[in-house]
Amino acid sequence: MRPEPGPRAATRTSPTALPGYADTAPIDELRATEYRHLDRHGQVYLDYAGAGVAAQAQVRAHHDRLLTGLYSNPHSENPTSEAAGSLVESARRAVLDFFRADPAEYTVVFTPNASGACRLVGEAYDFGRAAPFVLTWDNHNSVNGIREYARAAGARVRYVPLTGPELRVAESDLSTMLDAGRGGLAGRWGRPGGRGLFAYPAQSNFSGVQHPLGWVELAHRHGYDVLLDAAAFAPTNRLDLSVVQPEFVCLSWYKLFGYPTGVGALLARRDALARLRRPWFAGGTIRAVSVQGDWHRSMDDESAFEDGTLNFLSIPDVEFGLRWLDTIGVQLVHTRVGLLTGWLLDRLTTLRHRTGRPLVQVYGPATAEGRGGTVTFNFRQPDGSLVDERLVARESAEAGFSLRTGCFCNPGAGEGAFGISRGSLRRRLLARVDTIDQYLGALRLPTGGAVRVSFGLASNAADAERFLAFAESTYLDRDATTESPLPPRLRC
Repeated sequence: MRPEPGPRAATRTSPTALPGYADTAPIDELRATEYRHLDRHGQVYLDYAGAGVAAQAQVRAHHDRLLTGLYSNPHSENPTSEAAGSLVESARRAVLDFFRADPAEYTVVFTPNASGACRLVGEAYDFGRAAPFVLTWDNHNSVNGIREYARAAGARVRYVPLTGPELRVAESDLSTMLDAGRGGLAGRWGRPGGRGLFAYPAQSNFSGVQHPLGWVELAHRHGYDVLLDAAAFAPTNRLDLSVVQPEFVCLSWYKLFGYPTGVGALLARRDALARLRRPWFAGGTIRAVSVQGDWHRSMDDESAFEDGTLNFLSIPDVEFGLRWLDTIGVQLVHTRVGLLTGWLLDRLTTLRHRTGRPLVQVYGPATAEGRGGTVTFNFRQPDGSLVDERLVARESAEAGFSLRTGCFCNPGAGEGAFGISRGSLRRRLLARVDTIDQYLGALRLPTGGAVRVSFGLASNAADAERFLAFAESTYLDRDATTESPLPPRLRC
């Protein structure tokens, strides 16, 4: 039996003792009523960066709406179709209202998710030699994937690197890359009116770093349109589009309030949306089309980007969810999440093995300043080596914790966190590799990812305290090796 943790264990001061925590008590009242299913089976939900949690009121509203009304395909012209279409348009207005977006300047395109919103922009943007694509290392793969459209159009793709242990982007590096990406290209290729696209996340889904919203205006001054990934930011922060005005914003509603899934949105400036040229058309996106005449005329509004029949039975749930979140208060959620995040970071980084080595290695900011409620780290053994993230996944699940392990679909932030250089990628990946584990071996990486804990709307002090207790009791002063085989890594 390994020794009990001694004085190196974190002090047991509760998050409830933090200044300002008592002001967030309304969330505890909601937890005991609308979110009581979180505590029904003794589990701890710590994956809000993956998905929010639905309130019982949201499920009741959906149930009541479907059982008291009759709705059909909004592309028809009949009473049930008009009823569905009216609810969809009401939801569209509610989205603009929530983000304080002027309806004369912005519109809402409903998509399956944030990834679908990114694809709409990528496939239809006018990339070219005078219109490059610039993005930060720190981006979700749904944004990274846009580079394939850019390269197919002959555009230059340039990444802005991360610097330092906090995994932030130096604004000077960003300005340099924006200049280099577009610089003399417009004049050289005879397109003085050419633009480029700059994409970045308002909040990293890997490290929780919040990148400055002021970069939107910076990119505008350099002649770029901006795609802002707000999927990780919007659940706990207010995005005011009357102040910050990117051309495109991508969102998944389940990240904000858990329900519905399968519905996201692209918030787009009307003038920017009008410049997109889709490579295909579908049902619902065109005014008219001829087979023999070989022509078509697209719709002139957001419906030109909404392929086929919208999810008209779930889109009204978006409006209810936004009203629900507004009633709770985004600032209240922001305050609660910030306090829990700061507390957990402080306690985790305080823990030391008997050898004096730290228990955890945090990737990104080690304090709550300039970051959101996502904490990504690896456990370390007493000799300093990393605990395999697959073992943590297994043992945390057995203990009732829902958290995330792996790479989180953000390879650039992972490469920055694990110190993977371009040189090592070029040298070592020349050899043929068939599996993720072979890939990691070729790079000589000690692990295949990290552990991610994230707080959200319904998180409370007990969630943070229970995870800290699990971390101490399971990994402090422990040689965390296992003789039982771990499953192979299937993707990263």
